[in-house]
Amino acid sequence: MSTQVRLRLLPSARCLYDEPIQVKVTGLRSRQEVTMRARSTDEKGVVFSSSATYRADGNGEIDLNRDPSTGGSFHGVEPMGLLWSMKPHMLHKKFQKSNSLNPHVVKFSVHEEADRMLAEAINERFLLGDGVSRVPVRHGGIRGALFSPPGTGPFPAVLDLYTFGGGLSERRAALLASRGFLVLTVALYGHDDQPQNVTKVHLEYFEEAIDFLRKKEQAGGKGVGVISLSKSGDLALSAASYLPGIEAAVWINGCSANVALPLYYKKTLIHPPLMFDSKKIILTDSGAAISKYAMHDPRKEQYRATLIPIEQASCRLLFVASEDDLNWDSKAYMEQLVERLKHHGKENFERVSYPGAGHYLEPPYGPFCSSSLHAVAGRPVMWGGEPRSHAAAEIHAWKKIQEFFKTHLSCDAAKSTSKL
Repeated sequence: MSTQVRLRLLPSARCLYDEPIQVKVTGLRSRQEVTMRARSTDEKGVVFSSSATYRADGNGEIDLNRDPSTGGSFHGVEPMGLLWSMKPHMLHKKFQKSNSLNPHVVKFSVHEEADRMLAEAINERFLLGDGVSRVPVRHGGIRGALFSPPGTGPFPAVLDLYTFGGGLSERRAALLASRGFLVLTVALYGHDDQPQNVTKVHLEYFEEAIDFLRKKEQAGGKGVGVISLSKSGDLALSAASYLPGIEAAVWINGCSANVALPLYYKKTLIHPPLMFDSKKIILTDSGAAISKYAMHDPRKEQYRATLIPIEQASCRLLFVASEDDLNWDSKAYMEQLVERLKHHGKENFERVSYPGAGHYLEPPYGPFCSSSLHAVAGRPVMWGGEPRSHAAAEIHAWKKIQEFFKTHLSCDAAKSTSKL
């Protein structure tokens, strides 16, 4: 390793997961060409890495905020490109980072010809901000974790449903708490003493979670926010349509109908599941499937019982759709939801869609996922999206979601009653 070359991460090598950093190299020869690399190992032991070629300026310096990559994992000026362009060293793997207590550790390095390393630096990307607490939740039927910002509050409260797939994901909840929200993230199955699989979903589970969150001393407002992704999008819509106590709901790349599992409320079937037509699944050469147009059309007579009566929701709604989602046609489902609301004279919604973005819209700066195992299909699927566009969408959506919750989660203490 060169003693003269320095690789610096600014303003600090320690930051929150959703914060950008400035990567700078000094001490190179004038106009020297080098390879920059990033490497990380996820919670399952899968290695992710990226690389890009840069040329130093006349002073022997490289600044990723200013200088373009001329080759490698991405091209052009992309200050955080080395992070979002990291790819797994195994096929069909999604970056796993759900444990909030440990940082996402990334090693940046600079290499010259013959792969000789000139300098390296470690970036620790934390999910929990200073003073944010994490408390396991095992209350009644609820299994999850509660994240609280420092201080006594009151804070806007959010229920994070994340997505279908078993276990507990803490990444988004921890980061929202680090941004000033009181967040309860819950598992549907496969966590703590829960069963490893489920054959139906009970809406009262979310009712219990909402009630638990609203009763917390730090919780401000007359209701909570709900945030979702994929399958949990329709669960968020059902909760907003049928349950009291929700002021704002965020639907991310979900469906307009209840998908995959029947939905019950206190032993009464509310919605049967909308399923997919296996004949419409396309197999790619990599072995991953494309299921964008495989779902049955919920607007057809035989499937209409799966449609969620979103017009019953009195809360504010934010629909977020990726236009290149290959899991299903999120943009079309969003348009169906908007059309239904407008038909009923409702204006309690806003929407945003992102060209070139894929299914898994998450907090920014994580490795882009092109394909991985689908929990329902039981096989690898293509998620869609182009890495650069997807990364930009995640930055914009993350900011939009926080602004939406801050705007619409009030501090009134009024209560409301169930619509069921």
